[in-house]
Formats: sequence, C-alpha cells, structure tokens
Amino acid sequence: MSRCSDGILLLDKTVGLSSNAALQRAKRIMGIRKAGHSGTLDPFATGLLVLLFGQATKVSSYLLNADKRYRAVLHLGQETSTGDREGEILATGPIEFDHDMLEQALSRFRGEIQQVPPMFSAIKQGGQPLYRLARKGVEVERAARIVHIYSLECVEWTGEYLTVDIHCSKGTYIRSLAQDLGRVLGCGAHIEELRRLSSGPFQIAEAYTLEGLVAALEQGVCPLQAMDLALGDLPAVTLSENTAYYIKQGQGVVIAHAPPPGQIRLYGPQSQFLGLGEVMEDGKVAPRRLMGVN
Repeated sequence: MSRCSDGILLLDKTVGLSSNAALQRAKRIMGIRKAGHSGTLDPFATGLLVLLFGQATKVSSYLLNADKRYRAVLHLGQETSTGDREGEILATGPIEFDHDMLEQALSRFRGEIQQVPPMFSAIKQGGQPLYRLARKGVEVERAARIVHIYSLECVEWTGEYLTVDIHCSKGTYIRSLAQDLGRVLGCGAHIEELRRLSSGPFQIAEAYTLEGLVAALEQGVCPLQAMDLALGDLPAVTLSENTAYYIKQGQGVVIAHAPPPGQIRLYGPQSQFLGLGEVMEDGKVAPRRLMGVN
C-alpha cells in the first residue's frame, strides 16, 4: 500500500462525538474522500470504530456482520426513556439483590435470546428511523429479534454501578440488554458508560485516537490495515500469473485443489490481494468483486 489510500482504519472514538463526525474528521486528516464505517457508536459511547478507506469500502458488509465486544457500566435503580444516561428517568427501584441473584439474572441473557430493539435506534419503520419517532414522543410496536450473547460477565459491582463485559452477535442492542437486565433484577437499569472493545478480528488496542492519527501521519506511518483482514473467515486462493490475468479480465478459471463451492479471497502470485471470488459447483473459480486491480 504505497499511497496509504486503501485500507481499514481502527479509530478510538471519544465521548460526545457521533460516528459520522468522527468519520469526517478522519477523512480530513487522511486527505481521502472515499470512506465509510462498518457500524456506528452512539455519541455517548467510546471505543472501536472501524473506518474503511478507498477500495476497502467494498468489504463493509462483512464487518457489519461481525461479532462485537463491549464493556458497559450500568446505572442500577433507574430506567430511562432512551436506555442510557441521556434519557429521562421513567422509573426507579430499590437495589435488593445479592451476588447469587445477580449471577442468576445474568445467566438468563446468555446464549440465544429474543430482544426488542429500543425506540432510540436507526431501525426504519414506515420509512422513518425509530429515533425520529421517539423524539416526537411516538412509540410504535417493534418485533423481537433473535441475537446471541456469547458471554456476559460481571466485572465489578459497587452500589448503584454494575460493570459488565459483553461478547455478542451483530444487531445486539446493549441499551435493551441493560434495560431487560434491570427489570429482571427488579430495580431498573440504564447504560451509564459504554465502550466497544472489539469488532470481528479488530481490537481496541490497535486503534488510533484522532490525535494519534495526526501524529502517525506526521511521522510517515501509514495507519491503515490491509482490507483483506476483514475477510479472514473466507478461504484463500493464490493464483498463478496466468490465472490471475484471466481473473482480472473478469473470466473464470480452473485451478487445482479448489476449496468447496462458496466465496473466497483471491491473491496474485506475489500475495497481492485481488478481491473476492467464488468457487462454482463445477469447481471453476469466478471473480466476484475485484479491488482496484490493474
């Protein structure tokens, strides 16, 4: 990546900044126009925001499906209209459970669960995002969705504040999880702090702050990671110079020892990432989405 224009930027978003505002600032710092993100964070939340620059925008759908990990601080004893600290307090309750009762409550939310999305979400109904209806004081019925909580562990519990570590599937609403847990505990709860620690293969430890991004570029360091890191779950196929030529022309090729039918990562003879391909039922390899190859 000689020009540092195509790849994945891991950004550590600060509190109070929307995901789009963070993206726009990163674009200005990088001097790259074509960019997007693979899943948002609420302004009050911090942590890992995966930004895609140049050709890497073509792999965004694979990251949208990625599992996530969060560290959340729940404020116990209060349920709010938004499920987080920015909402109006709707109900309060006494904190009258012990550690055994807490563990029993947490265990109810591990594994496959049904979750009703919060009104303050970007899900559209009748062409409008739910959060716009919520801001008008309108509440509509939402269908429950199935999500998977791989792990949900208590990190610390001190009085009104409960810190939990959450590893979950795509589409999980942490605010809804906090609200539902508060109801099971009988006291109510909302999110006080939320930090995303990982998304798919990417970890917060690898992320840059906006200030760190400026410093890296000033030192001549390219902060972008290779776009094919987002596709690690797909089998890799390395092509010869001859077969790579035909793939680049949009033609299917026959290779020895092809993986089973399905999507694959394609590489040239010098390990250059070419893009996405597909192994067909007849064993032929066809190009599907090439990444700016010549």
